[in-house]
Amino acid sequence: MPKMKTKKAAAKRFRLTGTGKVKYKKMNLRHILTKRSPKRKMNLRHAGILSEDSAASIRKQLLPYG
Repeated sequence: MPKMKTKKAAAKRFRLTGTGKVKYKKMNLRHILTKRSPKRKMNLRHAGILSEDSAASIRKQLLPYG
């Protein structure tokens, strides 16, 4: 059997933690930051963890070797 290909768009957006959770960068921190409060911008810096429902499909279909 040939190797499965990883969806490169997903590989750029998601990473797997050591325990198998799916980690992603939060949105809304690219431009027009003057209208956002410092507290909101500070919370957006940290990586988010996908819910287990969404993470299952990401792990199975988009990141097959993760």
